[in-house]
Amino acid sequence: MTSRVMVSAAAPDDVPLRRNRDFMLLWSGQVVSTVGMRVSALAYPLLVLSLTGSPFRAGLVASAQSAPFLLLYLPAGALVDRWDRRRVMLAADGSRALLLGSVALALATGRLAFAQIIIVVILDGSCFVFFQLAESAVIPRIVARRQLPAAWAQNQAREMGAELAGQPLGGALFAISHLLPFAADAFSYVVSFVTLLFVRPVSQPARDNQKVNLAAEIAEGLTWLWRQPLLRVLVGLTGAANLVLNPLPLVVIVRARQLGAGPVLIGTLLAFSGAAAIAGALAAPWLQRRIPARALIIASLWTWASVTATLVLMPTPLALGAVAGAMSLTGPAFNVVLATYRSALAPDRLQARTVSSARMITWGTIPLAALIAGALLQTAGPAATMLALGCTMTLIAVTATGSAAIRNAPRLQDLPATGATARPMPRPLTDDEA
Repeated sequence: MTSRVMVSAAAPDDVPLRRNRDFMLLWSGQVVSTVGMRVSALAYPLLVLSLTGSPFRAGLVASAQSAPFLLLYLPAGALVDRWDRRRVMLAADGSRALLLGSVALALATGRLAFAQIIIVVILDGSCFVFFQLAESAVIPRIVARRQLPAAWAQNQAREMGAELAGQPLGGALFAISHLLPFAADAFSYVVSFVTLLFVRPVSQPARDNQKVNLAAEIAEGLTWLWRQPLLRVLVGLTGAANLVLNPLPLVVIVRARQLGAGPVLIGTLLAFSGAAAIAGALAAPWLQRRIPARALIIASLWTWASVTATLVLMPTPLALGAVAGAMSLTGPAFNVVLATYRSALAPDRLQARTVSSARMITWGTIPLAALIAGALLQTAGPAATMLALGCTMTLIAVTATGSAAIRNAPRLQDLPATGATARPMPRPLTDDEA
């Protein structure tokens, strides 16, 4: 006997993405909540630096927020493949609205403790993991196969547009009142929650009612990913690159403060990355149709390496923000390539587990990166930290250039239908068989 499956109308190939009702509802709600997330992302380090004056503690908060990437992605992927994905997104957004609201309330009453910040960011990061996995598994079900690159590119545009708007907005709100960025983020999750209520339930593969061993399901997703040479290399390189890319905003904030920049100017500087990334996201579909994926991957890594090495030479906050922003030009194309390979190659029943296995590696390095960057900033200063990050990214780019898996990567246009190339995997063990 199989479990009941919620069914929605499939997205026909002849419906333009902009007229795909469910995708546009999901995307629109996420535009608002992602802006809110960027607002609070800037406010957290500014708040901690304002309260404690410690770059290490700011790095500790960033590490705590990203710790669920390492700890939760694998079990969350297996659970999301079991659960109704739309309900997972609703639960995550509702929880995040309450969490961010609690920070605003604590600031309003003058009772915010550093321990509360740590707890909130850990829970917030956990909700993000579940939401992001559910969204990644839903998109291939509501978007036609040929439109997947455009859908991922539109999501990239959403992320970068939110960064463009959210960073200066976060700085301005923080300058008015420390609680405003967190109240705004809480409201953004309410908006996203309401929007999701109008997205129709999404069909999912039928599952046996028999209870399946969670560890076996996790192992199935990891084993499938490991047997894909190209994805395995891309995931490893992305995880290494995130050791450099994700601490950079904190490094830029500390360096900009050292150069005399205030919250509003810092938010504006970080918005340069959003502007560059929007241009990159708009160009991503055009680039992926005309330039081999392997060239986009290698060019992105070398761009990041050269720009990171140049940051240490920037003498003013504006120059620092402009150069840091240039790193975002190739990021969307890189992310579109990775997301398209993953969603096209993975079978539907493994979509969330494939994402979780990949993200456990690619984003699992972020907590460590934040701690290392915070410690380096505290002990050696921003200039030495930038040099260390530049050397690391150069090594990553050299490794990618010499990778046979990347050199032989197929064109995105030649990929088969979703999951067509996946190897048959053994059925996961039930609890009785394990």
